[in-house]
Amino acid sequence: MIACLRYPAMLLSIAALSATALAGGNVEKGEAVFRKCKACHDVGPNAKNKVGPQLNQIIGRKAASVEGYSYSAAFKELGQNGLVWSEEKLDKYLEKPNALVQKTKMVFPGLSDEEDREDLLSYLKQFSK
Repeated sequence: MIACLRYPAMLLSIAALSATALAGGNVEKGEAVFRKCKACHDVGPNAKNKVGPQLNQIIGRKAASVEGYSYSAAFKELGQNGLVWSEEKLDKYLEKPNALVQKTKMVFPGLSDEEDREDLLSYLKQFSK
């Protein structure tokens, strides 16, 4: 309960996420969008943690659960409170990361273009099977 009081806006934002399914994106375009993420994240065979955690199995994965990665306190709390990354939650996070998770180490401003996010999620989804 005390943990919930520390980040109430973050928890309310997550609770308000839509449960509607995202339209399918384009994997090839998503790979191009992922270039914006590559400096900090890795995905695919032999992926490893970098400045950010590797993103294999991100869809359906509990937040802050990649072994060997040092998460911010805000992300640790999300994981402890049971956040699992669905496509919808990732979409909201990718749109404006700091609006959803404050006090995170990630400095990326987000992807405002909905189609870019859908394409990126389609690309990541192939590593989440």
